[in-house]
Amino acid sequence: MFKKNKLLKKAEKAGKSFFGDFKSFISRGNVLDLAVAVVISTAFGKITTALVNNIIMPLVSLLTGGVNVTDWKWVITPAKEAVVGADGTILIPAKAEAAVGYGLFIQAIINFLIIALSIFIFLRILRRMEARLHAKETALAEAKAAEEKEKAEQAAAEAKAAAEAAARRAAELAALDESYKRAVLRLCEQIKTGGETEK
Repeated sequence: MFKKNKLLKKAEKAGKSFFGDFKSFISRGNVLDLAVAVVISTAFGKITTALVNNIIMPLVSLLTGGVNVTDWKWVITPAKEAVVGADGTILIPAKAEAAVGYGLFIQAIINFLIIALSIFIFLRILRRMEARLHAKETALAEAKAAEEKEKAEQAAAEAKAAAEAAARRAAELAALDESYKRAVLRLCEQIKTGGETEK
């Protein structure tokens, strides 16, 4: 009984850790970004395929005299029909055509080039938008830094002016103190000399 409970607890713990790991794996940013990218790329592939098949290839077939590019091929051995005798027996069996279908290959290359061009244009627009956004952010940051520098310089100038004013006040007080000392000494001298004359 105790062994069964222990095994059950172990299984529950393993299940919790499995689902916990799965939950953390699913909720990761990279997995979600990848899922979004897969969905968007699938939709984008359908759009480009429709663009190639329904717009570009018909225009190309106009230039080639109405022949579809996918029908372009190099026939190695032409197809042969079966030769049937008078009694309905097949004398020579039918032979399938052996051909190199380079038209399909060309269409695949055109599809790839259009998809690559579309992605290139999209990324270029995205990078320019990011550059403009970063330029605005950089300009705002530079303006803020300039404003902070101006404030710091203003504060430094105010502090310097206050220090100079304090130094002037201290010098004035020192000069006043010195003049008071001289005045007191003079007064003392006068009192001293006045007392001597009285005697």
